[in-house]
Amino acid sequence: MTALTLSTSSAAALRADAVVVGVAKGAKGPVVAAGAEAVDKAFGGKLAAVLETLGATGAEGEVTKLPAASGLKAPVVLAVGLGDVPAKDDGYDAETLRRAAGVASRALSGSKKGAFALPIEDVAAAAAVAEGALLGAYTYDKSNGNGGSAKNAKNTDKKNNGPLAEVALVGGKPRDKAYKAAAERATALVEEINRARDLINTPSNLLNPADFAAEAVAAAKEHGLKTEVLDEKALKKGGYGGLLGVGQGSDAPPRLVRIAYTHPKAEKTLALVGKGITYDSGGISLKPAGHNETMKCDMSGAAAVFATVVAAARLGLRVNLTGWLALAENMPSGSATRPGDVLSMYGGKTVEVLNTDAEGRLVLADAITRAGEEKPDAIVDVATLTGAMVLALGNRTFGIMTNDEAFRTSLHEIAEEAGEQSWPMPLPTHLRKGIDSPVADLANMGERMGGGLVAGIFLNEFVADGITWGHLDIAGPAFNESGPFGYTPKGGTGAAVRTLVRLAERAADGDLG
Repeated sequence: MTALTLSTSSAAALRADAVVVGVAKGAKGPVVAAGAEAVDKAFGGKLAAVLETLGATGAEGEVTKLPAASGLKAPVVLAVGLGDVPAKDDGYDAETLRRAAGVASRALSGSKKGAFALPIEDVAAAAAVAEGALLGAYTYDKSNGNGGSAKNAKNTDKKNNGPLAEVALVGGKPRDKAYKAAAERATALVEEINRARDLINTPSNLLNPADFAAEAVAAAKEHGLKTEVLDEKALKKGGYGGLLGVGQGSDAPPRLVRIAYTHPKAEKTLALVGKGITYDSGGISLKPAGHNETMKCDMSGAAAVFATVVAAARLGLRVNLTGWLALAENMPSGSATRPGDVLSMYGGKTVEVLNTDAEGRLVLADAITRAGEEKPDAIVDVATLTGAMVLALGNRTFGIMTNDEAFRTSLHEIAEEAGEQSWPMPLPTHLRKGIDSPVADLANMGERMGGGLVAGIFLNEFVADGITWGHLDIAGPAFNESGPFGYTPKGGTGAAVRTLVRLAERAADGDLG
């Protein structure tokens, strides 16, 4: 993990491999952003002109490297684009700073130390730069693909000799309690996001349901959390037909993991439920060619829930937080669930399986029902659930569905505050009829159009009366198949962790929307 330090040294005086400055897109050319005054002075006040000569415009995500001027301790200046100059008296928003810092971290991959002299006007800005820089520094240890596990990941990449080793935040005020707390939060948060990323990126032959459960148990021991793991025998005894039905075609049997953090002064209790399909072939309803290669990522929801519970414990949040990891491998075989089979779910409802590739909602249904028995103040499930949500919202935005309009609005606001793109989606009542079944209480498929909404309607059937519930469909942003951007790497992204942690923080303050 990249180290984070707060520095009161001048950007010109700090010894580092490179000093990072911000450059914005002005009406008449690039404009050097606040925080880089000492660097600009070393260039005789002409840093913007030099950057323009080199082709820099200040466009968001743009990177320009140049040799440092005399008087700077760092040998290289790295200018990162911030986009348009903000309106008068408005500073750069947190997400702009996160993305710029992430771009800079990636550009400094393999370096020992980067001095980040980006605009830090207050604690919030410092937190954003810290988060972005640490998130952008992530790389997955590819050697794990030859044997190993996520817990042994060193975050090194043989191609670029590893991530940036240290981020020094210029203007960070290390003796100020608020700045110090922000740095500690950023470190804990990003380390747990990277835990989720590592799990998501781990090949499925190295991370089956039992392996994932073992990772959770190990982390729980380290951080003082309570865990309970239901294996296939316990699941059968308990009547968890959804998990067993999805997992019965695989040689790697399913698991349901309960991982819980409690605080003695907590007034609110949250239950988080994560879809953990460690590999999804589609089962008997086999996915077509070209749709299987990234299906190790179908446990991203469970990874996000796991990471969130550990982050809450590390941050000492005054909230009770229980994570439910619904883990299974969806494979075709002679013992696999067939289209047309009827499963008896945990709690007694029956479901006709019309499509075995609509398996995520089946494992979530069992876990949601079980979570509801503990009567939390709210349940939020997280899942790479439907391709329909990707078609609706694209690859960078997750959908939000709830049984409470105020909670849906709150979750959307929380996601925006955390820097994650989301969009509130409806649960149209007319679509409910489509999941009626002549042989069971309901079917796992309904109308094709609005398929992401149908999945949410299905899940809502398993939420206990009186419990506020939210559903995050992260199918788009959970796994980045294109090139890296901002602080987002290629591969597993850790989507929804920041939103869930922020939700837990609000709950700790007594606010659930």
